[in-house]
Amino acid sequence: MTEPTNNRTALTVAVWAWVALPFGYGVYELIRKATQLFTG
Repeated sequence: MTEPTNNRTALTVAVWAWVALPFGYGVYELIRKATQLFTG
């Protein structure tokens, strides 16, 4: 019994994107607001 690696790779990429994209957006917003805070 072997699982198709194509399916598993696509699932892995989708799950990481599900986590990484909101995290990246949060970091972006944090940096943007921190620069506003310190620069006025």
